[in-house]
Amino acid sequence: MTLKSILLGATLSLAALPAFAEIIVDGAYARASSPAAKVGASFMVISNTGDEDDRLISAATDAADRVELHTHVMTDGVAKMMEVEEGFPVEAGGEVLLQRGGFHVMMMGLTAPFVQGEMITLTLTFEKAGDMTIMVPIDNERMDGMAMEGMDHSNMEGMATDGATMEGMSNN
Repeated sequence: MTLKSILLGATLSLAALPAFAEIIVDGAYARASSPAAKVGASFMVISNTGDEDDRLISAATDAADRVELHTHVMTDGVAKMMEVEEGFPVEAGGEVLLQRGGFHVMMMGLTAPFVQGEMITLTLTFEKAGDMTIMVPIDNERMDGMAMEGMDHSNMEGMATDGATMEGMSNN
């Protein structure tokens, strides 16, 4: 086999690859409920400018012992937080809003207090786009989305989630 045929084959192989999701994260910030909090949450807008659907399947940070993708559901007039084990779908050409009172990244067992104006590193893992590491400012003063007045996050350590399927639930 000649070098020319190897290069031609490699070029054709690359041209045959599908168009993967192109993910953009905008407006990310994190909150902690108090300086002594053991939990915090992060919010953002995730856009998919590609031609293929994708899904945020997990997140990780050194700022917490455990990170889960969460949402709130209303049950008998009471807001209940639960893990979304299958992750958040991000449709091609669409976006998903992670906001207070809806989809969010929940960080449990904070390794240090979240201090106003500081930053944490958060790695988002997408089904197709792979890992994306972003810097997230701590901004406890930002008010967007639905404020969860009375929602107590202070006892999230060891919280059992019922794992109910949230497939098809949209938050945008």
